[in-house]
Amino acid sequence: MNLYRNITFRLLILMISISASAASTLPIDISDLVESSAPAVVNITSKKEVRMRNIPRGLDEWERFFGIPRGFPSPQQPEAREAVVYGSGFIFKEGYLLTNFHVVDEAEEITVSLSDRREFSAEVVGIDPLSDLAVLKIKGKNLPKVAIGDSENLKVGDWVVAIGSPFSFDFSVTAGIVSAKGRSIQNQNIGNYVPFIQTDVAINPGNSGGPLFDLNGKVVGINSQIYSRSGGYQGLAFAIPIDVAMEVADQIIKEGAVSRGYLGVRVGEVDNDLAKALSMDKPYGALIADVEKGESGDKAGLQAGDVIVEFNGKEIKFGSDLPHVVGRIKPKVKVNAKVIRDGKNIILKFTLGELPTDQRAFIPAKTEVSSDPLGLKIEDLSEENSRSSDPENGVLVLRVNNGSPAYGKLTKGDIITEIRSKGKRYAIKDATYFESLFAEFSSGDILAIYASRNGSRFFVAVTVE
Repeated sequence: MNLYRNITFRLLILMISISASAASTLPIDISDLVESSAPAVVNITSKKEVRMRNIPRGLDEWERFFGIPRGFPSPQQPEAREAVVYGSGFIFKEGYLLTNFHVVDEAEEITVSLSDRREFSAEVVGIDPLSDLAVLKIKGKNLPKVAIGDSENLKVGDWVVAIGSPFSFDFSVTAGIVSAKGRSIQNQNIGNYVPFIQTDVAINPGNSGGPLFDLNGKVVGINSQIYSRSGGYQGLAFAIPIDVAMEVADQIIKEGAVSRGYLGVRVGEVDNDLAKALSMDKPYGALIADVEKGESGDKAGLQAGDVIVEFNGKEIKFGSDLPHVVGRIKPKVKVNAKVIRDGKNIILKFTLGELPTDQRAFIPAKTEVSSDPLGLKIEDLSEENSRSSDPENGVLVLRVNNGSPAYGKLTKGDIITEIRSKGKRYAIKDATYFESLFAEFSSGDILAIYASRNGSRFFVAVTVE
């Protein structure tokens, strides 16, 4: 009996080992794919000028005790420095390249390098920050091009290959599988307009903007984001579907800008309890939390509490699916939507508006970009949002952006009543005055912010970006 158990155990271990080995091995040889596709992949170097505080060596301690000696530059006077950003991209039609917007953002000089060692100066044709895409153009002869695939046909579990320049190691090749599709990730304004492809392909800084190939050698995505606590690869990479990217690129080349459909609503998710309360048989769809008056949703009769489960023939499984679908439809297009209202299915007809350039529709409040350099979103203090223990004047903090100067120092619900800087005091009366103050400050200035939290007052120091 023991012998039988021992043999069975060994066979089981052998089977697991074989399965693991098979799972970690590509089903085909990709060397031909790489050889044929790599020539159209490019390395991108972008340069821009940034302003940094100029603090002479040893001056910080000297200043602390004796002040700034005569003849030394002030530490508050920023010094111009050249910043270099490395990324990847690919040629998709004659002379035109696709890459990430964040690779070339504010670039003053862009150099494109091919695998055959040719280098070109590139110009920016157009950008789309909401999808993190940029179209570049170079002038050259006999330029190679990638083959464009179909990201809609990708399946979870499909093998994919990335070519790029991680940490400036040009034309590196990595492979993995599609882990999920239709992911929304919150990175500033990016995410709600891009149904990301999640992969376990090894992606690192420098891969941004590079192509993601299927095993037929066709581009199915653009590597754009990684999830990491260390700054390096941790098994979670996100690519922009090539279908989305090509729609954006075509609009940029033909029209010079990207326009998106707009409903004028805020959406949420339906959980089990909400599904029961809304007389739904299961949790799914996009729950309408608010409808902006006069916009497309309002004109179509959409109401708070409605749940959109299908839009323009596309199934809406989650609230995050709706912006993906709406944003890919041109303004003024007429579409139908299936809506659940009070447990009943109804059909609403929409004529889409256009996403305003100064708004970020559908993006949850916590991810909106604030108008001030501290990373705050504020509003006027009023009777509705104040308590008896709160100060009479000030502004209410609605949100603190992750990674911003104020992150970890101020929080939602704080009331800012005063700012002190360079010997001056600024009494904060309303949001308009608060936002106007930043014309007085420069990058690197340290502000002493006087605030109230649950009736307790405190000071906190925040450095202006």
